[in-house]
Amino acid sequence: MKNGKSKLVLVAGGAGFLGSHLCDALLSEGAHVIALDNFQTGRKQNLRHLEREPRFDLVDSDIIKPLPSHLRSRRMKFDEIFNLACAASPPHYQADPEHTMLTSVVGTHNLLTLAEAIGARFFLASTSEIYGDPEVHPQKESYWGNVNPTGPRACYDEGKRAAETLTFDFARAERADVRVARIFNTYGPRMRADDGRVISNVICQALAGDDITIYGDGSQTRSFCYVSDLVEGFMRLMAYKGAFPGAVNLGNPVELTVGDLAQKVLALTGSPSQIVTRPLPVDDPRRRRPDIALAKQLLGWSPKTSLDVGLRETIAWFADERSDGSKAACAPTMLQGAVAAGQA
Repeated sequence: MKNGKSKLVLVAGGAGFLGSHLCDALLSEGAHVIALDNFQTGRKQNLRHLEREPRFDLVDSDIIKPLPSHLRSRRMKFDEIFNLACAASPPHYQADPEHTMLTSVVGTHNLLTLAEAIGARFFLASTSEIYGDPEVHPQKESYWGNVNPTGPRACYDEGKRAAETLTFDFARAERADVRVARIFNTYGPRMRADDGRVISNVICQALAGDDITIYGDGSQTRSFCYVSDLVEGFMRLMAYKGAFPGAVNLGNPVELTVGDLAQKVLALTGSPSQIVTRPLPVDDPRRRRPDIALAKQLLGWSPKTSLDVGLRETIAWFADERSDGSKAACAPTMLQGAVAAGQA
């Protein structure tokens, strides 16, 4: 609350997997939320439960274009701006790589300029992909990364690196008060079945009784954070009032192999599916685990949801998707073979 009034918050990418959960969390704290989305990967059904919420508005717009005039009005004085607007899974960000890069660069600049004009605090959802295929493990915020700048993932990896550069340039010039979260693999309800991420692929294939596709030999590792834990990290980082922290890793430091994840999903679903392997995609990271010491120190944050609990919630959600004909079918879509799918 601010001066007895609700905080006004803009969430770019508000109809997406993470954005919709963030909107819920902000509303639960009494904020008035305006969600902005171009619905390239976001879905209106993620926000359908908010249609009659008087403190919520949804705007159809693309952040690479000039923002709608009413959002730039001096009367629309946002307290906080969250930038979560970008396709974040390989099949989606590689489908239109130019738009992916422009979203990170032009879109971030548009929102930073708005934050500067109205004095709003700005939050950038960056990514662990800025570390590329890391040569340092686990990954600390001080690590500069090992990214292929011309590969098929570069539109996203380098786009987010450029977005961080813009954000920190605004901060150094004292043009905006900024926060940057580097997000590691996240999962939970409202994931898209066709996003090409390993958890959605494995769960959907297991529920359908189809072969479970593993890219590579399954020994590559990931660390999976449940969505409610991540959103709590967002809220704490945005509210942080100490000295400028730089980028902050948010993710679950519990590491497991992709093969072990598949076996765990098979056990939880009781599926008869068999595991099959395909070649590893280009530039797919071999290991990924966050060092979250900074988040613990500054924010008092660490994930609380165990993988078993989170997977059960996610499996139940995908099972409901399969049983409800009004919703998207739970069936992964692979684009252009292994290059687009991966184990993001």
